[in-house]
Amino acid sequence: MNTQNQNGYMLLFRGNDWYKSLSSEETQKVTDQWMAWFRRLTEQGKAIAGNPLEREGKIVSGKNRVVSDGPFAESKEAIGGYFLLDVASLDEAVAIAQECPGLPYGVRVEVRPVAGECPLVSELKREAEFATV
Repeated sequence: MNTQNQNGYMLLFRGNDWYKSLSSEETQKVTDQWMAWFRRLTEQGKAIAGNPLEREGKIVSGKNRVVSDGPFAESKEAIGGYFLLDVASLDEAVAIAQECPGLPYGVRVEVRPVAGECPLVSELKREAEFATV
């Protein structure tokens, strides 16, 4: 699969507790590797942005826009950060994800194409075009 996407690809890093079984020296080593990886991708023009996410936040939901503390995902499922990539294909984005220094420690990397617009808008446009034929 060599799917191209002009809007880029997002790497979502799942797992906030990867470091808990490591010594502070090992944690520092992996963190340094992670930063060197991001720096290299940035210098190559493949990474546009990337940041870790704070552990706390808020969730807004429902018709009444209720605000609650969050996120509530299990630590292994919580999104700990992201990279936004500008690469030629999904295959290239996956290859970059496979280099993640956190993988041996339980981090999971989700690779997603960034949509140019909301998929629902695209679907509604197709339905409208079909209805006029």
